[in-house]
Amino acid sequence: MAKTFLLEVVSPESIVWSGRAEMLVTRTTEGEIGILADHEPTMAALSTGSSVITAEGGERVTLAIHGGFLQILRNEVTLLTDRAEIVEGDRAAAAELAQSLAEAGDSAG
Repeated sequence: MAKTFLLEVVSPESIVWSGRAEMLVTRTTEGEIGILADHEPTMAALSTGSSVITAEGGERVTLAIHGGFLQILRNEVTLLTDRAEIVEGDRAAAAELAQSLAEAGDSAG
């Protein structure tokens, strides 16, 4: 069984996803990052795009993310996002939804 870490994806409206994860792949302003258990402490700005969680037990959850920050500390990972939604589909569908979240945020401001 793969080692896990605690992962929370939080937006201003709600906790979008919370649980034990085996892996997270997400995009920062510096490029894509893959996170496994026992990752070194990290802080990074998130880019608009997709994130893929491999939950404990192997289930995959795809998210559309618009901005925010990533924090990794003591085997706990937090994505504090401006906007995030779980997507029924692949990373391309998530990226498309993330772009529409970005555009909706731009028109609201």
